[in-house]
Amino acid sequence: MASKTFVPAFEAKVGNWTYYSCLMSYAQVAREISFAHELGGNRDLGTMIQRGVGNRTEDITEYLLTNENRFLGALIVAVWGGHPDYLPLTMDEDAANQAVLEGIDRNFGVLTFDGTHQFFALDGQHRLKAIKDAVKRDPELGSEDITVIVVPHFNTPEGRQRTRRLFTNINRNAKSTSAGENIALDEDDSFAILTRRLLDEDSFLSQTNVVIVFTKVGKDDGELRLASRQVSATSPAWTSIPVLYDIVKEIGFDLPCAAGRSAQRAADEILDQSYLVLAKRMQELLDACGNLRRRYTDAAAPKDVRAPKGRDGAGHPFMRPIVQVQVARAVRHFLEQETLEWPDLMKRLADLDWRMSAAPFSSCWIETPDGPKQGKMATAKENGQLLYELLLVHIAPRSKAQITRAVRSYSDLMKTKYPVPVDELLEALPAEDD
Repeated sequence: MASKTFVPAFEAKVGNWTYYSCLMSYAQVAREISFAHELGGNRDLGTMIQRGVGNRTEDITEYLLTNENRFLGALIVAVWGGHPDYLPLTMDEDAANQAVLEGIDRNFGVLTFDGTHQFFALDGQHRLKAIKDAVKRDPELGSEDITVIVVPHFNTPEGRQRTRRLFTNINRNAKSTSAGENIALDEDDSFAILTRRLLDEDSFLSQTNVVIVFTKVGKDDGELRLASRQVSATSPAWTSIPVLYDIVKEIGFDLPCAAGRSAQRAADEILDQSYLVLAKRMQELLDACGNLRRRYTDAAAPKDVRAPKGRDGAGHPFMRPIVQVQVARAVRHFLEQETLEWPDLMKRLADLDWRMSAAPFSSCWIETPDGPKQGKMATAKENGQLLYELLLVHIAPRSKAQITRAVRSYSDLMKTKYPVPVDELLEALPAEDD
């Protein structure tokens, strides 16, 4: 005879659904709950009731095994074949506890898992697989708990249609956190933590309007909208928080907090060490890139540093997110390849012509018929990649082939000749390659 598992649960109703909210241990979940395909529910399009399990469960498993702050949201579980075995209970109230217990037992009862019903994850199958894998590797995790919401499922055409509708409604109406929200809230991502600290403590980045964090703060409706990667041409900001985070990840790839990164928060001492290095790098990068800090601070209207009226082409490239990200990528490339040390790299960046219409930044700039100093940004993915390749050959090219390839790519994409002759770029080659 199969053993029985009794789970306390509340019966609830919403719309035309009756469901049960209960608490189960990871061990119970791993033992009692299956995947739909194991029960015959995902064999073809006619019977399919949920998407399959992808390959992103390993990160969740590591999170459960390594992060002491681990927490998973509720699983939604369907009962194959109908309603679960639910027994309502009432509490025996004595006079002394009547006021405390009154109403507590409303719709309270017990679900029975005894092998006569089969349960499968309708929403949360990736979490379910991670729990099963984590409990196998560390059985002590089996004592930890998760909320489980149980709904009935009938294996008929009408029942499958009803279950599919519930699955799509859950996932269609669920809203994932944005990149900006993750940066603002994540307490385990070292780079998110360091990005927020720069915004709090750095003498330049902490100034009002230098970095856009929020695009809307609702006083009445409570709406809070975090910035995207775009910064308008008329904005006074240098950049936005998601772009700053990208820069931090690139120039901080070798920080102490990045070593052996896992889902576990780095120690405060490691974060402090990393911040000191990062803050210095940020200041030096901003100064090397066309003396950005001083030009921004000295400007009567910082937005004019980006696009001076009537002279857009003379605007500062490092006021543009696409340039900021590609410069940071190039910096990481040279450091990772050990081509240049940091001081030499900053000097070579400073030697570039920091005007938007000048090479190599012209790969992201399209002149308009209004005049040579007028134009618009080209922010397509291929323009960003081209800028990255041109930065490499302007700063420290490896070979003649690399130079000619980058120059040819410019001509193909921009439909014009590259403004810097190949012979001039060849002068930057090491003597033995030249």
